[in-house]
Amino acid sequence: MALEPLIYELSSPGRCGVHLPGLDVPASELPAALLRTELDLPEVSEVDVIRHYLRLSQLNYGIDKGFYPLGSCTMKYNPKVNEDAARLPGFAALHPLLDIEDAQGALMLMYHTQEWLAELSGMKGVSLQPAAGAQGEFAGILMIRKYHLSRGDTKRTRILVPNSAHGTNPATVSMAGYEAVELPSDENGDVDLDALLAACDDTVAGMMITVPSTLGLFEARLPDVIKAVHDCGGLMYMDGANMNAMMGVLKPGELGFDVMHYNLHKTFSTPHGGGGPGSGPVAVNEKLLPFLPGPIVGILEDAGSLDDVPLFGWVMPEQSIGRLKAFHGNFGIIVRAFTYMRMNGGSGLHDVSRYAVLNANYVRTALRDHYVVPHDRTCGHEVVLEGHWKDVPGIHALDISKRLMDYNFHPPTNYFPLIVPEALMIEPTETESKETLDAFIEAMKNIAREAHENPELLLEAPHITPVGRVDDVLAAKQLVLCCVPIPDWAGSPEFKTSTD
Repeated sequence: MALEPLIYELSSPGRCGVHLPGLDVPASELPAALLRTELDLPEVSEVDVIRHYLRLSQLNYGIDKGFYPLGSCTMKYNPKVNEDAARLPGFAALHPLLDIEDAQGALMLMYHTQEWLAELSGMKGVSLQPAAGAQGEFAGILMIRKYHLSRGDTKRTRILVPNSAHGTNPATVSMAGYEAVELPSDENGDVDLDALLAACDDTVAGMMITVPSTLGLFEARLPDVIKAVHDCGGLMYMDGANMNAMMGVLKPGELGFDVMHYNLHKTFSTPHGGGGPGSGPVAVNEKLLPFLPGPIVGILEDAGSLDDVPLFGWVMPEQSIGRLKAFHGNFGIIVRAFTYMRMNGGSGLHDVSRYAVLNANYVRTALRDHYVVPHDRTCGHEVVLEGHWKDVPGIHALDISKRLMDYNFHPPTNYFPLIVPEALMIEPTETESKETLDAFIEAMKNIAREAHENPELLLEAPHITPVGRVDDVLAAKQLVLCCVPIPDWAGSPEFKTSTD
């Protein structure tokens, strides 16, 4: 594919993309330290700048452009009504330090979001503070830690983590000062119950488990797992990033979980990717209610009223682990999630999970004769395949994903979970139609056939993209972050110390 001229190639001395208005204040020289004279910026017209960035935007791939089957990440479509709600001036222009009397609408929205998330989880209370799922995990383990310490129980130093859990779970455990103990999976993909029972003693603070697991499976003996941890005095943490599979079907609190987090950018259709924005509210049962990160929104019965209605305001839980986020969480994301829940209602959220599970199992059963399905049983919202065949040893999951781009589909998650060789983790989400899934399934079948009949097609893919097959390892080691000469100071010891 021929590339369009780069913006630097269009540069011509004297061209100007924008003419600034005349000064209406006295002119002042910029400090020399702020001027980057070494930058050789292109001189181009406005139309060239517009066309350059428009071309770049069209080369990008996003959920509004096509199917995005990233397993574990839940790249579902973001309804535009969510964006409209978040842009309402009363929300978008609200200052976080406004007096509560002037922010009752926003506070009421946050209060109802807390209440609805508590209802969906079967828990007693929710904090919207955490800014991402990983921070929600961190909050949950800090609450478990503070719970044990408040009881004078200082010998609990370990958290159990199945090898089918999300990869952030062991990191969260370490950051909270605990030792992560990995538990193996059995032949069915469930937590090995014998290994769990052997690990349970009075040094166990709790267990983090992802439900459904990263294998896309709901633990068949989950009540036994929860009982084993509770019997040794530990608490149960559920990584709720995969609640997309369970809304309106089951409530983690009723199963016996003590704490969980949500990913609003996964389950509730808010934007995902690009490093944020995220939101990872935590929900807890009665045991951990006093330790919630705060402040949370409550009803202030004794703080006056507006039109004889009690005010919503800030409440700090009695033994709170403290504040995790500047101000009150990622409010714009909370508005989007509130809108999504309000639009769907309880029955609609139930249908979201039903169709998410239906779509994943539709893909699983359609591809089971063409790819190895390591645990070929009813899955949750995602399915994991093996991206290789014994009779074509030279083909790997990466080759399948590169070839899928030639069929105009974004690749699924590669090489995760780590316990599945050459893993392809596919999550269709509930927002994709049968026609889209059929086209994806047909492409995957074609790729399986090509792997056996003409493997070079896969090994040299992608063929239709502006940039062909790149050396991913080399690219990660030798980053090229800009197309201008690197200044001399970039190699100085001070620069290396601050960035290495």
